[in-house]
Amino acid sequence: MEIKDLQPRQGNVDLTVEVIDKSDVREFQKFGRSGRVATATVKDASGEVKLTLWNESVDQVNVGDKLQLKNCYVNEFQGEMQLTTGKFGSIEVIGKAEATEAPAEPAAEETPAEKAPAEEAPEEESAVEEEDMSEGE
Repeated sequence: MEIKDLQPRQGNVDLTVEVIDKSDVREFQKFGRSGRVATATVKDASGEVKLTLWNESVDQVNVGDKLQLKNCYVNEFQGEMQLTTGKFGSIEVIGKAEATEAPAEPAAEETPAEKAPAEEAPEEESAVEEEDMSEGE
């Protein structure tokens, strides 16, 4: 099955898709229980569709991941089709995205190094002034 074949209120949907976007996580309270939800945009060769991520799926799924969706259900929200796992469906991450946070770490390490020369400069000037004063005496 492909995304282009999906119809509203269709069940038993099995797809292999790639995550191309993920919204911020929203927290909610329902029937005295708290939960978390996010919306991912997924694609295959035929098109794109929104995928609702519930609770633990929110943390498991990231942009760039390849997913195997099994027994999902097609909802319609604000006139737009969305996939959801519902009670009986499942999401399996079959290919993880490459780590995108690694380049950010060296930048954080450079920040203290940039500050160090600025802190040393006043000390060097103080040392020079002290030497000049001792020569004059």
